[in-house]
Amino acid sequence: MKYQIEHTNTFYYDNFVDQSMNHIRLKPRTDECQRLLSYRTEINPNSMTKEHIDLWGNHVETFFIPEKHEHLTVKTISTVSIQKSPFIRMIHFSDEMKEIFHSELFHSHYLAYLNETPYTFLYKEQVDEITRAVGDPSNPVQFSIDLMAYLHQSIVYNTTSTVVNTKAYEAWPLKGGVCQDYAHIMIGILRANGIPSRYVSGYLYVGEDSALVGDAATHAWVEVMIPGIGWIGLDPTNNVEALEQHIRIGTGRDYADVSPLQGVYRGGGQNLDVKVSVALVDH
Repeated sequence: MKYQIEHTNTFYYDNFVDQSMNHIRLKPRTDECQRLLSYRTEINPNSMTKEHIDLWGNHVETFFIPEKHEHLTVKTISTVSIQKSPFIRMIHFSDEMKEIFHSELFHSHYLAYLNETPYTFLYKEQVDEITRAVGDPSNPVQFSIDLMAYLHQSIVYNTTSTVVNTKAYEAWPLKGGVCQDYAHIMIGILRANGIPSRYVSGYLYVGEDSALVGDAATHAWVEVMIPGIGWIGLDPTNNVEALEQHIRIGTGRDYADVSPLQGVYRGGGQNLDVKVSVALVDH
């Protein structure tokens, strides 16, 4: 599947601002299942970007605007090809995989994805409540699938229930939220049960007649590390495995590691308008 993605962030400032320094993470990855065919950034006021790879392997572009401006527009245009087949439900969690999963080497290697973060923190009673409802976590493959389904059934997708700074422990009692909240809650439960997991930021292609939700802006889902298999993507917002319709930009411990646009400037308040378009180019 080949897609073209256009993503536009426009900041409208209350007053003129100056000395704007920004970091963007909007460049899709290239990996074993996904290939970035083309990518460009258009910035207004005009500015050149400088790119580096961060600690988590994400592309980060930095740019500086010294002159005064009333608005800032960052538009990215990407073309991505994805070839991925579903298989998580066919994985048998063997004795060999179980031995690796419980080894000290495995635990220490993925420690960053086992520790809670401010975004993924849940109270113990919340962890216990959800874990009891889902079932036995000793098989991380089945537990992850069942947890995804449980959260999908328990939380209503609602763009007004939470804000970008809402934490997992705050979102769960609301039983409503967006993809970011589903992902943070799922990660919090997985890590509390010793299952390495990470946050994924990207785009979702829903098509004309799809029941999937989460394409109005960047989408978020979860990846689980399965010994001998690797990182497996699960989308609790839609209760599906992350496959050809999920376009990966970045991964990290939580949203803070993959925030699409971060910046500092000197001036007043701001409003942000986001537009995302994901189009199927060909099969």
